[in-house]
Amino acid sequence: MGTFNRRIAGVLAVAALLFSGPAFAQMGQPAPWQIGMQDAGSPIMAQIHDFHNFVTAIIIVITLFVLALLAWVMIRYNENRSPVPSRTTHHTMLEVVWTIVPILILVAIAIPSFRLLFAQYDFPKADITINATGHQWYWSYEYPDEDIQFDSLMLSDNQLEEGQPRLLSVDNEVVVPVGKNVLVQVKSTDVIHDWAVPSFGVKIDAVPGRLQTTWFRAEQEGMFYGQCSELCGRNHAFMPIAVRVVSEEEYAKWLSETKEAALDDGKSVAEAEPAAETDNGGAEKLAAIEN
Repeated sequence: MGTFNRRIAGVLAVAALLFSGPAFAQMGQPAPWQIGMQDAGSPIMAQIHDFHNFVTAIIIVITLFVLALLAWVMIRYNENRSPVPSRTTHHTMLEVVWTIVPILILVAIAIPSFRLLFAQYDFPKADITINATGHQWYWSYEYPDEDIQFDSLMLSDNQLEEGQPRLLSVDNEVVVPVGKNVLVQVKSTDVIHDWAVPSFGVKIDAVPGRLQTTWFRAEQEGMFYGQCSELCGRNHAFMPIAVRVVSEEEYAKWLSETKEAALDDGKSVAEAEPAAETDNGGAEKLAAIEN
C-alpha cells in the first residue's frame, strides 16, 4: 500500500508541474521546471503567445476528433460486431468535406500567421538604433546616434553578484528605455551567430557580410536575457545577451554617465580590452571565464 501511495504522489507531483508550468516562469529569463515559453515582454511576443495558444487549441481539437474516429471504428467495425466487412468505396460528400475542412483550417491558421509576420518585419519608426555585432565568442554593441560602443562578455562564476543568473549575466548590458521602439541591426565578423531574446520574440541570424534588422519594444522595466542561438564554435554556449530596460529618466542618466566615462577614459564607454585585437580572437578572456 505504501508503494502505491508513493506512486500516486509521484503522479500528482508531475501533474502539478505540468498544469502549473507558468507559475515557475520568471520575467526575462528561463526558470527551473519551466514549461512553455517565457512571459511576453513585448507586443510581438504577446502576439506569438496568442498565435501559439490558437494553433495549440486547433491541434487539440483535431487530435481528439481523430482519436474519437479511431475508437468508433475499432468498436463499431470490429470482427465481432461487424463480421461482414463494408464494401463502401466512395462517398462524394465525405470526400468534399475532408477536402474543404482542412483548407478552412489552414486559412484560419494562415491569417494570424501573416499578421504576426508583418508585425515582426514591418519595422516602426525607430526611437533608438543599436548595432549588435557577433564575434567568437562575445557581442559588441554600438549606439550610433550617441557615439557609444562597448563589448559585452559573460561573467565568470567568481564575478557573479547575488541575483545574477549564471551563464546569462554579462559585464556590460544593453540599456534601453521602456516603451520605445528599438531597432537592432545585427551582423557578424567571423561566422554565423544569432541574436535572440525570447521574452521580446526576437531571434535573428548575424551573418558575415550581411546586415540583418529586427526590432522590439519592451513593455516593462527589468532584466531580459538571451543567448546566441546559432552553433558558432567551441564557446557558443558562453556568449549571452543581457538587456536592461529602464525608465526614460534612468536611460538619460545612463547615457550621460556613459559619455562622461568615455571622455574620462579617452575611449568609448565600457570598452573592454577588445578580444578581436588578440591573435587568438579573445581566447584569453574566454579562458578566464571558463576557469
